[in-house]
Amino acid sequence: MKKCELCNKVARMYCESDEASLCWTCDLRVHTANFLVAKHTRTLLCHACQSPTPWTGSGPRLGPTVSVCEACANGQRDEDEDDKDSDSENQVVPLSLPPLFASASTSSAKAKR
Repeated sequence: MKKCELCNKVARMYCESDEASLCWTCDLRVHTANFLVAKHTRTLLCHACQSPTPWTGSGPRLGPTVSVCEACANGQRDEDEDDKDSDSENQVVPLSLPPLFASASTSSAKAKR
């Protein structure tokens, strides 16, 4: 497993500009330092094999997300069967609704009152 270059936890993102693999906590710390580093495009690493996935993002606060590379999604990686079965269904999934959707559902509930 790739390790975060700052704290040695499991790496979840790769920042090409910094040429660094980072965990979520260190990615947040590094990419909220100023507006210039917040513009760095980062690539999510595969949950199963840590290869780059098609998912990219930029901004100061990218939330924890799970994704798999195309090879793992198609079952083409050489791993033991238990890991393949549990990870092959994973796609990019946010842990919570974006604020836009959360506030829209709240305002529609208030309008019904």
